[in-house]
Amino acid sequence: MPTVVLMDSSLSMTRPVSVEGSEEFQRKNLAVHGLTMLFEHMATNYRLEFTSLVAFSSLWELMVPFSRDYNTLQEALNNLEDFDKTCLEAALQGVSNVVQQEWGTSCPCQVVLVTDGALGIGRGSLRHSLQTVKQRMEDKKFPLPFPFPSKLYVMCIANAEELQATDSMDNLEQLIHLNGGEGQIYTMEGPLCLKSVQSMFSKLIDQAYSPFHAVLRCGNLTSDVQVFPRPEPVTIDEEVDPIPKTVQTEVDEIGTGATDDTEEETSTNQMAGKSPNFCVLLHGSLKVEGMVALVQLGPDWLGMLYSQADSKKKSNLMMSLFEPGSEPLPWLGRMSQLGPASDAAENPYGEDDSKSPFPIQPKNKRSYAQNVTVWIKASGLQTDVQKILRNARKLPEKTQTFYKELNRLRKAALAFGFWELLKSVAELLERECTLLPDSAHPDAAFQLSHAAQQLKLASSGDSKYAAYEHNITPMLTDFSGGGGADRI
Repeated sequence: MPTVVLMDSSLSMTRPVSVEGSEEFQRKNLAVHGLTMLFEHMATNYRLEFTSLVAFSSLWELMVPFSRDYNTLQEALNNLEDFDKTCLEAALQGVSNVVQQEWGTSCPCQVVLVTDGALGIGRGSLRHSLQTVKQRMEDKKFPLPFPFPSKLYVMCIANAEELQATDSMDNLEQLIHLNGGEGQIYTMEGPLCLKSVQSMFSKLIDQAYSPFHAVLRCGNLTSDVQVFPRPEPVTIDEEVDPIPKTVQTEVDEIGTGATDDTEEETSTNQMAGKSPNFCVLLHGSLKVEGMVALVQLGPDWLGMLYSQADSKKKSNLMMSLFEPGSEPLPWLGRMSQLGPASDAAENPYGEDDSKSPFPIQPKNKRSYAQNVTVWIKASGLQTDVQKILRNARKLPEKTQTFYKELNRLRKAALAFGFWELLKSVAELLERECTLLPDSAHPDAAFQLSHAAQQLKLASSGDSKYAAYEHNITPMLTDFSGGGGADRI
């Protein structure tokens, strides 16, 4: 799980603090001391994780892109310059951009915001940003919640009394709320000194960066392992009184299976060993054979172990957690019924491996298992619109096909509430009508104008024309032949 450290480099961070034996000691120095402590811990315990450093004041700057080199991070932190006022919204947008460019929107990320609690003045301040959250256009919306799974930890180089004297604490709590409640605010206890900042960052380390120690067991073979990041407790929504399920500290490998390619995991954890042991043996075997191993995480909870390479020379032993339950993968059936193929009355894969018992077909046919129009990517929608335009240019010969495709798109747009699509396609048809050559059949212009008008009526939401069951039928004209004017 990558980490972004968001460091406040505004002028307020240069405010002096009274520390024995030091005349020129600033809040910035306390922040650097705390982050140095965090970097040293991660360099020792989280060597495989990536960390980035972003500094901000009225603007933000990527000081160190995602890296495992904590010496580079420490050097950039020590050389951080002081700038002007605080503008936290721009910095949060910068974090969002940096993470998405490197990891996309599916990789969980931890954001550590280090600030003194002075959140700016006037326009651009956090107070002003939060007051205008609900009055914004879509293209200028507040960057929280982040578009990727995240936890926001706010490290305040100030004590709670100082923050509560103003509305800073309320504003920071609202940040956590906007991020879906994922995160926590840490403040310094007592006077602002090295001991207080060490205590605060120790709490962060215990909460978010403490290693998860476990024992991997397979028969008589065992191995001590560390799992990075810590597996999060899982709560099943369907339960009446849900109790969070946690991964046990002793996990059992219960079998292996062949794989061609590993699908995206629910949760990815990096496991590392320092000395040759069963973990290393298992990792090498899975890597060479291209297999996965099922692992027992707790009562009625399984996962899988597999090898994944992050470079040509380096690979890690990964663990993916399945959803708790007896059938986490419906196509595989009940996990408790898996066993060696040699125990079956007959080889389920056939004598020459020509068949497979998987995927297991459901007993009942799903009611939604039918051909429906789905636009997951823009290219799919573009293809459907182009199909309509191609048929429009071949009117009246393609009248039936034109209206069939037009009605298919109309129904899908109405089902999704995509009114703008109907209006846009209507405008495209009107444009096609104006571009018809002089040699075009007269009926083509009538049909295009008629279809465009019907789509505009449907986009208005009028119950008579926007009914899902209603079909647009060809316009009957003096030019329509017998076949072209058939209703569909």
